[in-house]
Amino acid sequence: MATVHLSEARLAHNPRMSRVIERILNLLAFLLTVGRPVSAEEIRYTVAGYDQPEDEAFRRMFERDKELLRQLGIALELQPTDVWAVDFGYVVPEDGYQLPDPGLNDEERAALWLAAQVVQLGGQPSGPEALFKLGGAPGTLAGDPLAANLGDESGVLGELFGAVVEHRQVEFDYRDQPRILLPYGLVHRRGHWYLVGRAHEEIRAFRVDRMGKPAIGEKADAFTRPKGFRVDQSIPDAPWEAGSDDITARVVFSSEVAWWAQRQLSANAEVTEHEDGSLQVELPVANPDAFIGWVLGFVDEAEVIGPPELREKVLARAEGKI
Repeated sequence: MATVHLSEARLAHNPRMSRVIERILNLLAFLLTVGRPVSAEEIRYTVAGYDQPEDEAFRRMFERDKELLRQLGIALELQPTDVWAVDFGYVVPEDGYQLPDPGLNDEERAALWLAAQVVQLGGQPSGPEALFKLGGAPGTLAGDPLAANLGDESGVLGELFGAVVEHRQVEFDYRDQPRILLPYGLVHRRGHWYLVGRAHEEIRAFRVDRMGKPAIGEKADAFTRPKGFRVDQSIPDAPWEAGSDDITARVVFSSEVAWWAQRQLSANAEVTEHEDGSLQVELPVANPDAFIGWVLGFVDEAEVIGPPELREKVLARAEGKI
């Protein structure tokens, strides 16, 4: 049996997810190398990690792993184990797993290599393995890359990913308030990771780097993720709309910057255009800090006219008082 082992040092911070990931990689390695349909019973007694003493425990584990693989885009298929099609076994379809040769030329591979190196996760550049699968990396590119760091919350991300996969409740502090969330997914937007889920019967998104140390619930399968739920559609279009406040801001933009302001507004903003070309905008603000930082970028060409408490905060920030 082919077995894939992950570095213990890299996963030591989350032993539970370490076992899940290693078990799934062992399963994939076995199915991709055995060359025939394999029954669930054979998987149970052959693939490391599935040797459960009770039938029900194995069934639950195997069903969770199949669902996780499906979410990752690798759906196991059932095929007959013999010509009579009496018994069936699991296979990984090649057309659903392997990448077709895209026929990239040297310039296209160079562009992909640069794109992969420019983006970093947790301060580490992307590895070259995917590029090799697409035809190899150009030999002329080397050295330390330019980089846009996608966040250094790699330690807590593993724990949160485990909570999402295993449907465990998450508790944490956010803006000095205790929160309880049923996590549906993680998504990266505008340079930050967000944990999306249900809190107090509402879909909410929380920036991971602003969360207090999360406590992952002991009970697995504590909730059911809504069918067809799309995490990527649950993050607001504007950064000031991701938060816990409920403010309606009123802003006037001069005609000099009206075109630029309008391009950055989300669909939730109500815009009134004046004859002189200026704009008066009403927009929802859930994150005042993000809103203030954005509106101050327009310097004297934007004025917050309400509500009074938000206007005062903007003026105080501009004067360096807060």
